[in-house]
Amino acid sequence: MSLRVSTLFFDMNSFYASVAQAEEPALMGRPVGVLTTDAPNAACIAASIDAKRAGVKMGTRQEEARQLCPGIVFRPVKHDVCVRYHHAILAAVETVLPIQRAWSIDECSCLLTGAQQELDRAMEIGRALQQAVLRLVHPALRCSVGLGPTRLLAKVAAGLEKPGGLHWLLPEILPDRIAHLALDDLPGISRRMMGRLQAAGVADVRALYALDPKHARRIWGSVMGERFLRELRGEEVIWPETHRGMIGHGQVLTGPNATPEGARLVARRLLVKAAARLRREGFVARSLHVSLRLNDGGHAGQEGQIKPSQDTFFLLETLDRYWRALPRRRPRAVNVVLGGLIPADQATGDLFDAPAAPDPHLRLCRTIDALNQRFGQDTIRFGALPPHHVPYTGAKIAFGRIPVAEDFLE
Repeated sequence: MSLRVSTLFFDMNSFYASVAQAEEPALMGRPVGVLTTDAPNAACIAASIDAKRAGVKMGTRQEEARQLCPGIVFRPVKHDVCVRYHHAILAAVETVLPIQRAWSIDECSCLLTGAQQELDRAMEIGRALQQAVLRLVHPALRCSVGLGPTRLLAKVAAGLEKPGGLHWLLPEILPDRIAHLALDDLPGISRRMMGRLQAAGVADVRALYALDPKHARRIWGSVMGERFLRELRGEEVIWPETHRGMIGHGQVLTGPNATPEGARLVARRLLVKAAARLRREGFVARSLHVSLRLNDGGHAGQEGQIKPSQDTFFLLETLDRYWRALPRRRPRAVNVVLGGLIPADQATGDLFDAPAAPDPHLRLCRTIDALNQRFGQDTIRFGALPPHHVPYTGAKIAFGRIPVAEDFLE
């Protein structure tokens, strides 16, 4: 019986640093640290392979990185440039195999069908995919490819060797082939989940693999544990579709933004960006939440239900009302979330309400959106901007979210 796989997973290696090297060929072969922002002693969001081998990792500050890796070069992350490379990579992969889903800016999965599922053929496809990215995008952009009967196993296989690995995992070689991994090397095993597993006597991958699926459900506290374990064993699992429930943006405050008034203007700026996304994606929000992280370690927030809306003027009025109830101590970070999202065409008022008149503000908001998209960000603004300009406000790459071109113009 021949070995068969159904999923190909590819993971770009040191993506942000590789993009920096592709943009600046002089950086090829040099250790690179990519910073969250262009500021003194900012933290690294990513590091090149050479820098990683020297101990630089996500969260390492510049000074520590210089000590660990003398000669390291720093560049601030350019979110719009990384998104452009992301789409170039997808186009290159599509010359070999259709993409099923992009899971993040640097990870995607593909489904294999028919003869493609034969392991030898799948390995050929994996090699062709790696070469297509190198040839059609840039030689700096290497990826690791994993093959398996489930997305989880294919993702684990892709992580077995970086850079440029090509590996497969099937029940026939499990758990031996992954027994050397730490539990938190497995996707989805967080530090908190590590604690739960250890408290349950699960100390390593072999013990996890041997669990009864119902026991895994109890450890996780939900059916997610059973699904995770079954996928790890190569069993087909049907995951329910997820639905977006909120749109949120946050920002750490720097310079003159780290004042009560600066934080208020940042919160308004974040809300303007979120409201524009609401309209563009066809949702209305039914709740608004604003929160502050304070320099003394405290947290404060205000939230409430609102009428279904995508009107920036109404949302800003609500935000200002919530803001007046927040403390005036020095803020460190601000976060704004629009929740309770439903499609705009499903928003209805009370059964006994008279039909709502067309909202004149909404038409104005859409006109402002169109002008900013055509002529550039902040061509028309909703009030004053924060005193300290922070690039990519509301348009940063986040886990599970890849900005679109419109995000950089709103």
